[in-house]
Amino acid sequence: MRRREFIVTVGGAAACWPLAVRAQQAGKPWRIGFVSGSVRPPALERSIYAGLPYGMRELGYVENKDFVVEYRFAEGKYERFDQFASELVWLKADAIVLATPAAVRAMQKATSAIPIVMAYSTDPVGNGFVASLSHPGGNTTGLAGSSDDSSPKQLELLAMTIPNLSRVGLLVNPDSPNYSPVLKKAMAAGEKAGITLVPVEARKPEEIHTAFATLSRESVGAILGVSDGFLQSQRQRIAQLALRERLPSIFPQREYAEMGGMMSYGESLFEFYRRAASYVDKIFKGARPGDLPIEQPTRFNLVINRITADVLGITIPAQVYFFADEVIE
Repeated sequence: MRRREFIVTVGGAAACWPLAVRAQQAGKPWRIGFVSGSVRPPALERSIYAGLPYGMRELGYVENKDFVVEYRFAEGKYERFDQFASELVWLKADAIVLATPAAVRAMQKATSAIPIVMAYSTDPVGNGFVASLSHPGGNTTGLAGSSDDSSPKQLELLAMTIPNLSRVGLLVNPDSPNYSPVLKKAMAAGEKAGITLVPVEARKPEEIHTAFATLSRESVGAILGVSDGFLQSQRQRIAQLALRERLPSIFPQREYAEMGGMMSYGESLFEFYRRAASYVDKIFKGARPGDLPIEQPTRFNLVINRITADVLGITIPAQVYFFADEVIE
């Protein structure tokens, strides 16, 4: 369950991307678009989004000399992706890195020439973003996360921690491509474990309070959050509401646990963005995006917020602590 390393499947590609797109003018830095569905953090250089420039520097690039990053943050307003796509096409970006799968359609609609690197996606084949994992085709490649595969383990961790758990709220954004694959796996796992899942939807800030009111009426014993840019932009509010309602919680990203969520179990987004740099590097060196296989990282981290557990009066079992990568206390 813990500390499984990346399965690296990315290989070189002999064919070259069209010279009209890939040619870099002498002395001009590569321009990389970066699109997130979340909010711009106050200290960008110390956030998870710093993974991309960090990865570029690891590969020998100097920021502002060899490359610049054009950041775009939707702040949970997914209708802005079309605007971002137009802007990045107008800026003649050399590559576009997407921190959310919700932006893939808008970027693919806007350009078939500029390479698109999915820094995080769930079931990109099932969602129709690429033709296959081994040969994506077109101008899109990148990394596929395992939110759908980790949701059963998140449910298991909740069941190990909370005695007689029978009902769990599933907080989702119905506009996210992550919704369907995660819901399917989580519902199947819940049925197998004898746990009823209660999906509640939120796609706007005001709907988060409504979702928690529904969870209260449904008398759930815990809450499981699904990975999504909008929900991540609201993670502080979500974690606080879970505490207010005295709901034990588990989320995909560590940042939720930092904000007061009881646990997080999932993949490091910083690491995803760092790995996305390797795709950008290969593309800049002439590889076709559609020839670069989709990489599937399989390292998961368990973070426990002992402070939140104590406030909720929950004793985390020793076997759960044993698997923890980090304890916040």
